[in-house]
Amino acid sequence: MTYFIATLIASDTPLSIVHIEKTEAIVTDNNIGLNGKPSWIAPHTAARIPLQNMPTMEQVKDIRNMLYADKVDVLFTPANAPKIKLFLADMDSTIVTTETLDEMADKAGIKDQIAAITKRAMNGELDFHAALIERVGLLKGLPITALKETLDETILCDGAKDLLAHLREQDVTCVLVSGGFTYFTDAIAKKCGFHHNHGNSLNHDGVVLDGTVGMPILDKNSKLEFLKSYASDLNISVDETIAIGDGANDLPMLCAAGLGIGYRPKPVVEDTVVNILKWADLDKLVYVTQYYQ
Repeated sequence: MTYFIATLIASDTPLSIVHIEKTEAIVTDNNIGLNGKPSWIAPHTAARIPLQNMPTMEQVKDIRNMLYADKVDVLFTPANAPKIKLFLADMDSTIVTTETLDEMADKAGIKDQIAAITKRAMNGELDFHAALIERVGLLKGLPITALKETLDETILCDGAKDLLAHLREQDVTCVLVSGGFTYFTDAIAKKCGFHHNHGNSLNHDGVVLDGTVGMPILDKNSKLEFLKSYASDLNISVDETIAIGDGANDLPMLCAAGLGIGYRPKPVVEDTVVNILKWADLDKLVYVTQYYQ
């Protein structure tokens, strides 16, 4: 029989026995079942609660809502999960704090216009292909020097490098997969410690962007295929993988991975994915991954 673990992770407010007891109360009241006593992973920062059953999505949301005011995250994993061997991550708003295409648009003076399209696309309201082509088209004539300016201003999310260092120490293959552009994925992958990276290409004449994207476009289906192909190359199952991302373009990858994490998730991801890091930094994922056997 498969049992599960609820991992509570604090951010601003210290984790307390009250948080644990309130979570246990929801578990008991909803017949999810406790499977032992809770234990601290790190005092007042992270704790584990053994469960008999996996909560439903509605029950997960009930627990999230109870912990919301104190900005405590809760993640649910199998108690005897296999060792993680592959990690796939989105880039924009996941590994870096910004949407790099929006920041490029700032150099063209049209950030608000492009950011509005990006926001809708990331929440699944627009076709990704069409939205990407439209946004890049609006950047026609932008000097390619704007890419370096954007890269120089791009900041890694808190905990990103520490998470990658932890995963690499565990011999996990780390892959950056982005609907953004290889100019940025190449540099961010090297800076952060990814083994491989994939993204879209921006066409230009050596001086300015020509307003088109190289084909084929890397999209949500491509991210899923990279998950499957890397797993196949490593001769592992998808149960031995973690994927993380924030937007609709990441959903197929997140739902297919052994552990899919929505990081600072857009509403469509928060409503769909069981495991999210809404508050804690990326390095806090070690409180989950270190218990994978």
